[in-house]
Amino acid sequence: MIEQNTTNLSLKSMPKATLLVVVLCWFAMLADGYDLGIYGAVLPSLMEYKDWSMTPAQAGAIGSYALMGMLIGAICVGTITDMIGRKLTLICCIAVFSLSMCLVALSTSPEMFGFFRLLGGLGLGGVIPTASALTIEYSPVQHRSKLYAIMYTGYPIGGVLGALFSMFLLEDYGWRLLFWIGVTPLLVIPFLIKFLPESISFLMAKKKLAEAKSIAKKFNLPDDFIQGNLKVENKGSTNKFAAIASLFARTNIRATMFFWVTFFLGLLMIYGLSTWLPKMMREAGYPLGPSLGFLLMLNLSAAIGALIAGTAADRWGSKKIISISYFLAGVSIALLSIKSSMILVYCLVGVAGFGTIGTTLILNAYISKYFEAENRATALGWALGFGRIGAISGPILIGYFMSSNLDFSINFYLFAAAGVLASITILFIPKKGDMKI
Repeated sequence: MIEQNTTNLSLKSMPKATLLVVVLCWFAMLADGYDLGIYGAVLPSLMEYKDWSMTPAQAGAIGSYALMGMLIGAICVGTITDMIGRKLTLICCIAVFSLSMCLVALSTSPEMFGFFRLLGGLGLGGVIPTASALTIEYSPVQHRSKLYAIMYTGYPIGGVLGALFSMFLLEDYGWRLLFWIGVTPLLVIPFLIKFLPESISFLMAKKKLAEAKSIAKKFNLPDDFIQGNLKVENKGSTNKFAAIASLFARTNIRATMFFWVTFFLGLLMIYGLSTWLPKMMREAGYPLGPSLGFLLMLNLSAAIGALIAGTAADRWGSKKIISISYFLAGVSIALLSIKSSMILVYCLVGVAGFGTIGTTLILNAYISKYFEAENRATALGWALGFGRIGAISGPILIGYFMSSNLDFSINFYLFAAAGVLASITILFIPKKGDMKI
């Protein structure tokens, strides 16, 4: 059942804990987005680095290593967070991928570079689910979608920073400096340790009632906040395997399968474009500067588009907006294969960013609204896990196409086909009763 937004809660009246969690988790997402996006920004220079002589196939494989690490990290983070808590999990994840950026900057061979990117992916894989869980738990029910959207914009803005730094620093200082910048989130860890509150849901599950009440008192949380989390914990801990089985029950299996396929196609586009867009645009005849500008536009339009599309989805339904967004992304990416005026190309890249990265936020919210509370987290986790296979495949496929000396247009058409197919597969998800989702 979808809850209606009937309460008007201003930003000033938001609980202090809510604002603190959203800001700190937003920063964690920004660092995550920078770490993943910077590889695509430096890839053209990295492939021209004479000491290594990387082939396109090798570059594509290295681009997928961090994503493989993310897949492993995302699978393991559920177990880890149940052991040490969400706060410490998030801090450890940031520490792992930030330290890996230091090791990447010191790499002396493509093999070392790829190995350290894989290690960094282990930390990256835990940031999104942990930051998402903390944000949702500390957000008022009637504003959860809005605050989640704001928190999630940190990811594309991290990509924006990566593109900006590359545009101004890459040619003069080289690619290693860009990875050294990725070490700076370590400086924020002391603030996370001191100010980020632990998940009250976790504390209740561990029977640490006194600590949970202490946090609620410190941040002046509503009196029913503890009891609300206790009810959720008691309800969600009855039968963990039932949540998995329910995804494949007769009533849900069709939705499960089409959600999985849509996530696969969507993440293939996101991570494939984030890795290869500057290089693809250089192959299409654009110089390095504008090619990095296209990566900037891709992420900037995603950040802005996610907020706009989220509002549109609340009004007209998620399925309709997701389908239209993916279709527009597919068409715009296909048109990028035709060399046009710079203004038109920037517009097309902007639509692609909105329709790929921005749409992921709506897709996450859609699946969360579609499934019931008892299997919601499981449905999202498994769909994202399957989608990671698409994320890994995108960089590898483009690397293979480039190594095969195929026409550069093929690269654009692959992503365009994924966008059009995603716009179709989302429509096959059955309607959920009479709810407008």
